Amino acid sequence: MYGAPMSFAYHAYEAVHMMVGPARGFSDALHLAFKNPANPLTYTPFGRTMAASAELFERTTRRYGKPAFDLPQTTINGVKVAVDERVVWERPFCKLVYFDRKTQGRRKPQPKVLLVAPMSGHYATLLRGTVEAFLPGHEVYITDWVDARLVPMSAGRFDLDDYIDYVIGMLQMLGPDTHVMAVCQPSVPVLAAIARMEAEGDPCAPRSMTLMGGPIDTRRSPTEVNKLAEDRGIDWFKRHCITRVPFPHQGYFREVYPGFLQLSGFMAMNLDRHVTAHYDMFKHLVRGDGDSAEKHRDFYDEYLAVMDLTAEFYLQTVETVFVEHALPKGTMMHRDKRVDCGAIRRVALMTVEGENDDISGVGQTQAAHDLCINIPDHMRVHYMQKAVGHYGVFNGSRFRAEIAPRISDFMVSLDMEAAKGRREESAAEARKSLKIAS
Repeated sequence: MYGAPMSFAYHAYEAVHMMVGPARGFSDALHLAFKNPANPLTYTPFGRTMAASAELFERTTRRYGKPAFDLPQTTINGVKVAVDERVVWERPFCKLVYFDRKTQGRRKPQPKVLLVAPMSGHYATLLRGTVEAFLPGHEVYITDWVDARLVPMSAGRFDLDDYIDYVIGMLQMLGPDTHVMAVCQPSVPVLAAIARMEAEGDPCAPRSMTLMGGPIDTRRSPTEVNKLAEDRGIDWFKRHCITRVPFPHQGYFREVYPGFLQLSGFMAMNLDRHVTAHYDMFKHLVRGDGDSAEKHRDFYDEYLAVMDLTAEFYLQTVETVFVEHALPKGTMMHRDKRVDCGAIRRVALMTVEGENDDISGVGQTQAAHDLCINIPDHMRVHYMQKAVGHYGVFNGSRFRAEIAPRISDFMVSLDMEAAKGRREESAAEARKSLKIAS
């Protein structure tokens, strides 16, 4: 595949998890004993300390499964509306999930949004807050990428070219009135997919694309993440980051970049912050501050749930985006054809950045405007949000209050222009018919 040496890192990880199993069982029993209302020690500082210690041990040694979106309803014009998750498109490595709002009667047409989630170690549920913010006023679809360790070898490979093909396939299924939002990593393949669609004259090219905190050109304001990729080179990543899925996972023997490796790297970048957060949770539990402890649980239940990426996708992404800077240099290829962003003419462009983003530096996403030279000025917008980091670009209070409304207005205005154009075209056709008849 990529000539990566056989690594037993995954096997070692699984072995350690199994060896810790008895200790986890003892910890669970201890936690139950000191949370039992019938135990007098439960109400003492000693009992709360023991229960807190047991819970902390269990949480730091647990394997976190994929979280649920858990969005059973939304509020539209002050009315609570049920939401049903449905898979409307499926391939071995991705499911397209539609959040079907069960509204009564006819409703005014609303923007159709394809939210392309990162395939970067965390599940698509990381964008739960993003989905929630757009549900009241938009038809929302999201790419739910599948954990590579769950995909059998018989399903074949999945690389960056396949990712682009998947995006094109979803856009062709949804139709030309779709608005695409790409969060972080997908910004590059989404831009490439639209460039290829425009170059081929595909009528299903979307109405707009919104790129959020994406590494379009990592030569601008390079972050520590960007410098690591450039300094190490692709061979280092092949040797140190690629391993094979062990049995009994469905994808056993598949070469992957395991989620636990990426998670350890992210946590190492801010280790003191994570240690402090867990110590604070311990103190909250001892004091009986249940609300603060629950916030900690909610965050880390999501943050510590990770998925594996196929080796070919990961290595091709690192090489293309972070080492060669192929897209801004104009050398990026999809299959055997060059990706030319200058071919994009009909698709409006909005870019969003965070002032304090330490993953995708300021200017990296804005670079898309310099590449898409043939998009008219009135069809392009750039917005930089003050005082937010990478996560704040697509989630949190400032996203809900300041970023999401701007993106929504951008989409709505384009839909209104399209509707006006259709009315004028219909009127012109009607006048033409009258002239012929007369």
